[in-house]
Amino acid sequence: MPLKRLLWALPTLLGVLVVVFVLLRVAPGDPIAMMIGPGATPDDVLALRALYGFDKSLSAQFFIYLGQAALGHFGQSITLKQDVLDLVMVHLPLTLELSALALGIAVLLGGAAALAAVSFRGSLLERGIDVATGFITAIPDFLWGLAGILFLGVLLPVLPVFGLLDSSLRFDSVTGFVLLESLVRGRFDVLGSALYHMLWPALSLALPLAAMIARVLKASLLEVLAQDYILVAQVKGFSPWQVLWREALRNALGPALTLTGVQFTFLIGGTVLIERLFGLPGLGNMAIDAVINRDLPLIQGIVLTFAVLFIAVNLAVDVLNTRINPKLRT
Repeated sequence: MPLKRLLWALPTLLGVLVVVFVLLRVAPGDPIAMMIGPGATPDDVLALRALYGFDKSLSAQFFIYLGQAALGHFGQSITLKQDVLDLVMVHLPLTLELSALALGIAVLLGGAAALAAVSFRGSLLERGIDVATGFITAIPDFLWGLAGILFLGVLLPVLPVFGLLDSSLRFDSVTGFVLLESLVRGRFDVLGSALYHMLWPALSLALPLAAMIARVLKASLLEVLAQDYILVAQVKGFSPWQVLWREALRNALGPALTLTGVQFTFLIGGTVLIERLFGLPGLGNMAIDAVINRDLPLIQGIVLTFAVLFIAVNLAVDVLNTRINPKLRT
């Protein structure tokens, strides 16, 4: 099944590329007019159009771009005058680290809430968790970010709300993965500062996902706990925690894992607004600048990168599901 999904990824990426390519070129606004100076002559405009291939027909532009993309060339940014692939590779690591940190927080919070609610069924704690998860789910991630900026950054300035590192620190990252690289290189001051700056952005992304994980995992656990083999385990003398951890949890992970994988793709997309709010130099922040400046090659490269990430996450979820549930292997 993973091989089939991998083969289906190619037409999926092609479809995404076609839609984005056409929409960007039929949308109002001229990228050449935005980048050229007020004193430019008509010949200058024509020269720039020829340089970026905008003088050709739409179909010719697409097939030229498709051929170059197949070779790993995604064009040059109109505004930044740099190779699109180089720009993506510079800014992508921070987005991946922020998304991974948010996912880890969401899994821990959501899993703990679900286990606590199931362990104390019928109690005030369970009702409180249900109310809290419903409330958190109703609030989007960017509103959590704005609330954090207001309360934790302005009214009670206990967390930094802009940038990635303290202004006193200097760290020349080679890979762009600041958290991982600072840990490997023993720069714990940089690691602590980066985590401190990324804490609320990651929490803003994680809270809605954690609430959904808690609700789905709780429902799945309650369904599993009603099965006959759970009764057999209880008869054998297993404690409630042994029944929950050894018998129920693994069989209940399937729906929660599928939800986490699907929602993780939305979490990656949510980094666009969160990075902008907190001034983090990730791919999402650069995507907003590219859209504002009508930088077509950069927008295409970023959208294609997000599409690859979405497909990779869904493929990983399929593989994990088949590992957890042997019935899916057939």
